[in-house]
Parts: sequence; structure tokens; C-alpha cells
Amino acid sequence: LTGVPREHRAFQYLLAHAIPGDPRHVLQTLDQWCYRCEHLSSVGPVKGRIVERLLYERAPQRVLELGTYCGYGTVLLAQGLPPGARLYTVEGDPRHAAVAEKVIRLAGFDEQTVELVVGPSAEVIPQLREKHGLTAADFVFMDHGKRCYLRDLRLLESHRLLAPGATVLADNVLFPGAPHFLQYAKTCGKYRCKVHRASLEY
Repeated sequence: LTGVPREHRAFQYLLAHAIPGDPRHVLQTLDQWCYRCEHLSSVGPVKGRIVERLLYERAPQRVLELGTYCGYGTVLLAQGLPPGARLYTVEGDPRHAAVAEKVIRLAGFDEQTVELVVGPSAEVIPQLREKHGLTAADFVFMDHGKRCYLRDLRLLESHRLLAPGATVLADNVLFPGAPHFLQYAKTCGKYRCKVHRASLEY
């Protein structure tokens, strides 16, 4: 009714209540908004713990996120990076990217730590090495269009953007589901697969 998108409303709430430069508090404030006010399709705190644990175990130096949305997952990933690591996050919707940029910077991460790339993943992935300096990712978090998962995984393979032993973590593969991605990952012989059971966010 106000004409203000929910993502912008969430950011206004964040500005009013979050502690700038405190990524954990920024995430907690977004969680409060989602529980009390409006749902956002972010990874959320429950599945977020899985992401945090895997990041801690792998300690990757180069992380790629596909699907920035409002920046929740980006802040979650960035706060778990080891020293000297860099995060590249790709968002296809310029309106969402504009909000995400503000959320990421509010949480205290500069462009040296987190680079936000705006554009369709199918166009951005082939440019990641030459245009953005990503030689190969140690950790990939997929949280964009489920129909894009398989296509983008194969793009990463064909452009040699997956480091040896890289971890690929994909959200919502069971519901709403990415069956072709799952089938490929399980049967192509390149990956060891594990399904992490979790509820939908919020």
C-alpha cells in the first residue's frame, strides 16, 4: 500500500535498530524483522548455522555466492571468512543489489572483503576470472534461482572456477527443489554429496 518494497522496509528497520559494523547484530536484527514483521527469502538463522559450520571447517580463501538478494547470506559468509579471504557475491536484480550493498556496508565489510557483482549469473560467471580476478573458488554458496543451479555449476566447471576440493553448498534443493542439479551432483562422479536436513527459513 505504501509503494515501498518489503526489502526497503526491512532495510529501514535495520537502520533504526542494528548496530553498524556489527555483522552478527545486523543478522539478528534482520531475523527479528522476518519473525515479527515480514518474511524475506534469506537463508535464516537455522540453516545459517550449517553455513557457518562448513565455513569454519573449510576456511576458504575465495568464496562465491550466487544470489545475494538483500545481503543476509553475504553478511553470514563474510563474518566467517578467515583473514585475507575474499567474497564475491552475484545478484541479478539491480533493485535487490542496491539494498544488499547498503546491508553489506552497514555490517562493516568493505569492497576489499566483499565484492558485489550485479548481473545474471550466466553472464557474470564467464567474466569472473578476467573482469573480477577470481581464479578459482574454494567455497560456493548457491541461493539463487533453483533452475539455474545445474547450469551455473556446469559453467563454473567449464570455466575452471572450482578449486580442487572445493565445497559447493546449495540451498532449497529439496523444496522448492532442484532435482536435475541433485541428480547430476550425485551421478557425475565429480562430487561427494551430503544432504543437510533443515526447515524452511522463519
